[in-house]
Amino acid sequence: MKKTDTIISLIIGLFVGIFFFIILRNIGIKFPYSWALIIVFPPLSLLGMYIVSILGKRFLIILQAGKFALVGALNTFVDLGILNILIWISGIATGLWYPIFKGTSFLIATVNSYFWNKHWTFEKRKRTFVPGEFSKFIIVTVIGLAINVGIASVLVNVVGPRWGITVKMWATIGAFTATLLAWVWNFLSSKFIVFKS
Repeated sequence: MKKTDTIISLIIGLFVGIFFFIILRNIGIKFPYSWALIIVFPPLSLLGMYIVSILGKRFLIILQAGKFALVGALNTFVDLGILNILIWISGIATGLWYPIFKGTSFLIATVNSYFWNKHWTFEKRKRTFVPGEFSKFIIVTVIGLAINVGIASVLVNVVGPRWGITVKMWATIGAFTATLLAWVWNFLSSKFIVFKS
């Protein structure tokens, strides 16, 4: 495994732990030593990267899919973390402001995704500007935004909380579900449209 992959996977694990801690606090889930998430996720991230690097020696797409999944985990927690920070600051978890908060958090996570995936997952570091790459990225992002925010908004504002789940927790569940469903689109479009070799 490359030294760069080791460092990046540890950094990603750290940020996942921090955002996970923030999310749990906002939705009201408290357990002893929840701060330990910040310590646990970096080695878990490194272990996952190590396994993927072994499997990826034979097939590059496995290594890229593993890196994309790790960046995707980070982006999921950036997305949910920013969303929960906005909900916490405003005290608003439904209605008109929810899609605005979700759109904002998704766009921040998407920009984060673009840089991590361009420079690390698909290793396009040497080419600083590729004609049409950014416009493809914008188109793919808009479609991803529609998928992500659309599904999350339907779950939160149309379906609504179920099974006694709190509004804040349901808002996070809706966002997480939308992120999972948009993952396939994001990987395939990044590999074969935006960063194709």
